[in-house]
Amino acid sequence: MTKSSTSIKAENEQIQQNETIEKLEQMLAAVLHYLSDDEIEEIDIDYLLTNTEDLREWWEGYRKRNKKKLENEIKASLGTLSLEELEKIHEQIKKHK
Repeated sequence: MTKSSTSIKAENEQIQQNETIEKLEQMLAAVLHYLSDDEIEEIDIDYLLTNTEDLREWWEGYRKRNKKKLENEIKASLGTLSLEELEKIHEQIKKHK
């Protein structure tokens, strides 16, 4: 009996998810290993991003995916800000244009 294309697709997606989970576990383990080192006096994020395989790429992707959520949170909070706060934000935006 042959597997349906839907079943094969589901299996491939499951394999890909498992590989992603394994990569994330490896990155987490590397970060925790670094953080638990008693000789480290100051946490160097750039060191972690550079020396933990795939962490920088994951972090950049995460930040891009999180951008829309951040935009919505900012929009939702605008109504609670004072006129002075809104003017400050407006000036910052004008500087970036």
